[in-house]
Amino acid sequence: MDSQSLFRRSRTRLALWYTGVMAVILGLSGFGLYRALVLANWVALEREVESIAGTLHDSIEPLLLPAESPTDLLQQIFPDLCMAGEVCDPPTTLIQRHTLGISDRRSYYIRLFDHHGTLLAYSPNQPLPLSQTLNPSPWQTLQADNGPRYRQFTTILHAAHTHPDSGESHSHGSWGYLQIGRTLAPFDAEVQRLQWVLAVGLPLALVLVALSGWGLAGLALRPLYQAYQRQQRFTADAAHELRSPLASLLATVEATLRLPTSQSQDVPSMLQTVERQGRRLSRLIADLLLLTSLEQDISPPSFKPCCLNDLVTDLTEELSELATASDIHLAHHLPDSEIWVLGHESQLYRLVSNLMANAIQYTPPGGSVLVSLEAHDHRAVIAVKDTGIGIPPAEQSRIFERFYRVDSDRSRKTGGTGLGLAIAQAIVQRHQGQLSVDSEIGQGSLFTVSLPCTPA
Repeated sequence: MDSQSLFRRSRTRLALWYTGVMAVILGLSGFGLYRALVLANWVALEREVESIAGTLHDSIEPLLLPAESPTDLLQQIFPDLCMAGEVCDPPTTLIQRHTLGISDRRSYYIRLFDHHGTLLAYSPNQPLPLSQTLNPSPWQTLQADNGPRYRQFTTILHAAHTHPDSGESHSHGSWGYLQIGRTLAPFDAEVQRLQWVLAVGLPLALVLVALSGWGLAGLALRPLYQAYQRQQRFTADAAHELRSPLASLLATVEATLRLPTSQSQDVPSMLQTVERQGRRLSRLIADLLLLTSLEQDISPPSFKPCCLNDLVTDLTEELSELATASDIHLAHHLPDSEIWVLGHESQLYRLVSNLMANAIQYTPPGGSVLVSLEAHDHRAVIAVKDTGIGIPPAEQSRIFERFYRVDSDRSRKTGGTGLGLAIAQAIVQRHQGQLSVDSEIGQGSLFTVSLPCTPA
């Protein structure tokens, strides 16, 4: 399967899973918020109805006397009420006269029943038709035919009498029932608006979540895709590097086997070619194993104090023969005091050796390579400066990649594998240091290693 297609499918699946999880979360959150708002509006509506009913109840209950005719009494208290069984055409001013603090008085109606449950009076703005018999339930939800719904509250009215000695009125027995109803049209309209907000807003939110999920999945998979591409490139480069010496080695072995007995004097030179190619393969495999162990941190670090002065001196002496053979002046500049770091001595040796060998290989005859060591801000700084061919600015960010060569032909002629700087970078990172390069075409390069110092 194509790698791009594989990562595209993985990105799509991640985006879909993200969208699905967010859909569940947003759906539950939206439904919970919707239920909370509906319940809050419902409770507020019932409290308003109950408050108005309490105001009317407290206003009219002291005026209810059991001795008088209920109809006559109600006509005296509520001249604007419609009496049951009579023609009703009074002005609708009842609620305005007997309640306070109602913003929309057309939303309410009043009904009065006697203690037997018989309808006595009602306000002319009540919804029709309503039952003429009493339902004593405190709360009821009513709906006219194809009309708006109403929420109705029922409370008991007690008759009052006057005590002959004190002149105070006391409740005595049940006089009847008071019903207050309110239309639910504003409440239903608010609920419908909330439903529309959920029906339209949730899909839009999911579309935005899907788009953001697609983008986030791309960001999450980008490092993996880049690592996969580097792995593919590394596999191809390693196969290419191994194929050349193997092909040469097999060709030499095959020629040796076909060599006539009369030409046996040529066998030693062919065996030397086999040995040279075998050593090249051995170095390549060893470098790959070392780089893998450094990057994956397979073996635990066994750091010990290392003197960088001795390390630079030893390497300068060791590589002086190579520099002389290439007609290059190799020198070092060391401070008077010793500089110590905590690290793996063989790895630090390999680090500086790779940098110095690269500087010698890429410096034309007659040039110079200078290795300097100094301490600055509790850090040891090793600088390898050459007067070589230089590195183009566009290539400087890639020279630490495996098998990458700025000049592949020259590197192959000098026997390089393209792993030297990658190994150097891995060693520096394992020692909590930094490796940088500063180079100009035709002017040379400067590689700088910075490592934390330790007391001697």
